[in-house]
Amino acid sequence: MTFSEKLTEILPALRMLLSEDKVKVAKISVQSDSSGADLILEEKELVTEIITELIAKIQDFKAAHHSLPQLVYLNGMGMVAVAETSYKVDCLLRGIEPESHPEQEGRAVGKTVLVTGGAQGFGGGLVKLMVQDGANVVIADLNEEKGKEYAVEMNKMCRTNKAFFVKVDVSSPLSVQNLIYEAVSEFGGFDVFISNAGVLRAGGLDEMTPEDFEFMTKVNYTGYFNCAKYAAPVLKLQTAYRDGYFADIIQINSKSGLKGSNRNFAYAGGKFGGIGLTQSFALELMPNRIKVNSICPGNFFDGPYGVILKKDSLYNI
Repeated sequence: MTFSEKLTEILPALRMLLSEDKVKVAKISVQSDSSGADLILEEKELVTEIITELIAKIQDFKAAHHSLPQLVYLNGMGMVAVAETSYKVDCLLRGIEPESHPEQEGRAVGKTVLVTGGAQGFGGGLVKLMVQDGANVVIADLNEEKGKEYAVEMNKMCRTNKAFFVKVDVSSPLSVQNLIYEAVSEFGGFDVFISNAGVLRAGGLDEMTPEDFEFMTKVNYTGYFNCAKYAAPVLKLQTAYRDGYFADIIQINSKSGLKGSNRNFAYAGGKFGGIGLTQSFALELMPNRIKVNSICPGNFFDGPYGVILKKDSLYNI
């Protein structure tokens, strides 16, 4: 098991084990110095052994101090800070006292939300709403320049929450795995995964090339599978270590996933398939208290990747 695989199995469990009334944020800083740590966990081959040791040490610490530890050193990995907000976590890792802030308000306070295709368009709107409602947000997008700019813009709106950008190509399993690793490293996990990234290249049978059809299928259909596949283990860990906790996977589908679309079959086919994936994922993950749903909005033409195929040219829509 690689370092990243271990981390994505340890931090979500640690995050939940060190949360009380509200779910906290957990962030790791890669360092070799364990000074200042409340707990030190020795490096072990099996993740289950590390978590078993963590549970025992948390119980001992709480009995002795009547509180939960905030700094946990994972030998061979780094220092993990756990606190109520992303801002307090960063202060803990920097060794400074947090300044007083007005209490965060909004329906999503304390939640961490991951949005693919989140740098602009429909996904960008979702990110902004989540930030305004108090959530920590992972902005995942293929456009690195736009994504970094949007994260800076969103962080100006944040109080004690945070926006964090990760470059991702949802059609690539390795890229999605890296996204999950980066999100877990920054926030300890996530509570909502919104699979929003998608592309549109419309055209009839005489216009659509096999290459364009495959491209759309890889992003709109296979990309959703990749996201659910690698998000689910993190969400399962979180529900396993916190009673009464529920997590969400949400696919942004389309009205074209409900009814065939003339000269737009590649897009409609992928979205129809997405509905089938959602219903199947929901049945599979329901016992783990993970809700899976699709949302089917109407036309939205402000995104960067929509094009209509014509015989002689491409038109952005």
